[in-house]
Amino acid sequence: MTATAAVTAPEVTAPTPCLIIDVATAVAQYRRIAGAFAGAHVHYAVKANPEPALLRELAGAGCLFDVASRPEIDLCRAAGADPARLSYGSTIKKAEDIAYAYARGVRMFAFDSAEELDKIATYAPGSEVLCRLLASSMGARWPLSRKFGCVPEMAADLMRRAAGLGLDPAGVSFHVGSQQLDPRRWEPSIATAAALFDELRADGIRPRILNAGGGFPVDYRTAVAPIEAYASSIETAVSRHFGEDRPELMIEPGRYVAAPAGVLHTEVVLVSRKSYGDEQRWVFLDVGRFGGLAETEDEAIQYRLVTARDGGPAGPVILAGPTCDSVDILYQHTAYELPLDLRAGDVVRIVGTGAYTATYSSVGFNGLPPLAVIAQSS
Repeated sequence: MTATAAVTAPEVTAPTPCLIIDVATAVAQYRRIAGAFAGAHVHYAVKANPEPALLRELAGAGCLFDVASRPEIDLCRAAGADPARLSYGSTIKKAEDIAYAYARGVRMFAFDSAEELDKIATYAPGSEVLCRLLASSMGARWPLSRKFGCVPEMAADLMRRAAGLGLDPAGVSFHVGSQQLDPRRWEPSIATAAALFDELRADGIRPRILNAGGGFPVDYRTAVAPIEAYASSIETAVSRHFGEDRPELMIEPGRYVAAPAGVLHTEVVLVSRKSYGDEQRWVFLDVGRFGGLAETEDEAIQYRLVTARDGGPAGPVILAGPTCDSVDILYQHTAYELPLDLRAGDVVRIVGTGAYTATYSSVGFNGLPPLAVIAQSS
């Protein structure tokens, strides 16, 4: 059952809000991106959705994993993943977390500072390391600029330092922002990486891995370019800037794999107006920003909504969550319309919510439990 099929499937009997994950859809997404990037090492970003059933099926299909914590390492190992092929992609790790990962077989770590590099050298001796470069997120719906990465000059010094510390300076990584809508956005960072590789090779250091990160987009309310267009653009850029001395390509899709597999079922709690003359109705759902829809901040990710009453007269709405926090508003500037006869108790299906929803859900704000997840296979 695809995500589209999940929209038209019978209502679930589980209490709302709940996230339904169709594992087969996620596996199909993995196979498509792996096919588009033929020969690349595809590491699913576990933070997007760490549902154990999903990880098991992805591991069985040959997918590798990018992890950011001890629990994610344990989940991947339990799913059957080879820890030696995990990538610990976070550049902000406690020393004890590095030691924990190394003791369980992890041998690839990211960094973007001297202090982090020193921790890796001490607690994960001899490991492969990838230096993360600063990259522009222009064109991304969910930018990732500034917090992660360093400038090329610093990266060169850090890679030399890594070699001196007995680590394997295996390559570099970068990330151009999540839900990146411009397939050309990868090329500037690829060009920077190629120049850095040349500089290091002149010093006798031979990096071999180019980690182009994630950011590959999915359809929400509007269609995006197909993944093959992104793969072609990246392949062209690698050929242009590296020539025959090509690196091993590595990518870290999260949203692309998981998002289309999820449909969030939520119930209408209240439909109201703030004055008699208001054209817009307020529609309050039993899930909001604190229940897993954090990516509606600044209305960045605009999900598609489906109801059983679709097809009749509709009108403009402001969508909000159930909590007593005034920032718990999903969409008030983006134009959304819902059926005029929508009422409390109706179910709204939020499509494409398989990534960055359950993992963003609060533990118990306002006493509300975390978003429930039901994994199923078609």
